[in-house]
Amino acid sequence: MSAADYDVVVIGGGIHGVGVAQAAAAAGHSVLLIERVALASGTSSRSSKLIHGGLRYLENARFGLVRESLHEREILLRIAPALVHRIPFHIPVYGNSHRPPWMIRAGLSLYALLGGLSRHAHFDTLPRSRWDSLDGLDTRGLKAVFRYEDAQTDDTLLTQAVMRSAQKFGAELRCPANFLLARRRGDDFVVHLLEGQDEHICRARTLVNAAGPWVGTVLERITPRPAVLTVDLVQGAHIIVENETRHGIYYLEAPQDGRAVFIMPWQEHTLIGTTETPFDGDPAAVRARPEEVAYLQETLWRYFPDHRGKLLGSFAGLRVLPHGSGAAFHRSRETILHPDNPDSVRLITVYGGKLTGYRATAVKVMRLLKKSLPARAPRADTSEISLSP
Repeated sequence: MSAADYDVVVIGGGIHGVGVAQAAAAAGHSVLLIERVALASGTSSRSSKLIHGGLRYLENARFGLVRESLHEREILLRIAPALVHRIPFHIPVYGNSHRPPWMIRAGLSLYALLGGLSRHAHFDTLPRSRWDSLDGLDTRGLKAVFRYEDAQTDDTLLTQAVMRSAQKFGAELRCPANFLLARRRGDDFVVHLLEGQDEHICRARTLVNAAGPWVGTVLERITPRPAVLTVDLVQGAHIIVENETRHGIYYLEAPQDGRAVFIMPWQEHTLIGTTETPFDGDPAAVRARPEEVAYLQETLWRYFPDHRGKLLGSFAGLRVLPHGSGAAFHRSRETILHPDNPDSVRLITVYGGKLTGYRATAVKVMRLLKKSLPARAPRADTSEISLSP
């Protein structure tokens, strides 16, 4: 047994967990992060690899989310140029597309406005003379091709880079280590964790539950039992196909239901995703289902009929979304921060969240915890800390 004291103990080594660890350490606090398997071993390594504003969220009037995401995208492009890079996006519009050209143009105009009308927020229409250069895109019935810029990253490398940054400012990492339980004792928590065969105990002034699809499991191990929000787990699958699409990312409507699907270059091959399938079971057992693989292959072949590369693999991650009826596509994507007590926050559970917004989420977490933490001399601002692979 060993004992130590921390201002903040974070449970979960995905992008949001490491983001909170970095923000807390940069603010001068003592920090411990507990990760059961490996950094980015869950959803944070199974995303669509995009750092973007969320153009499609404009359809649901999520203007605040889009504005924040575009702001965070610019920060990441500046502080992590070796990890986050701009890439062109193409939106082909066909005669039978659900969204006509005027709607796409209006959406992109608003997107540019929310992005501050910077040079990189502009969009254009690709002339017909250049359609044949788009990786074999089917031009039958094609009415227009819009082009704009967003960004791409390696989600695993980004997560690891943020954790290394946190460690430079004094954060500690226990990985692999299993969070066993936490008991409230006065204003603190007594936290038990298992590392190898050794059980360790520490005291934490505050806890942050950033366990992704396992947030409910973590809450069950905390005494007294905190309130739990009702959420749904939604599976998103991707496939990797040999041969690369070289001219950027294609933002397409799945022919089966009109959902947004991305086809993009990835590690000299092509990545296609994603799906939205209700999930019920052990999050560790999530896998791309045969019908999801078929759905994504059909989308690829609809738009790139000559792209018959071999299927190299597939993966799936889990989104945590607010409980509700209807299609997951129309549910809110805002991160939900759920405190144990709004007047004196000692525990925050992070539900959901987007890769792009991890840093902004961490800032909000630290703002909520501020009254419960001792005053410390800040060491850095996370919007200015350089990240590298």
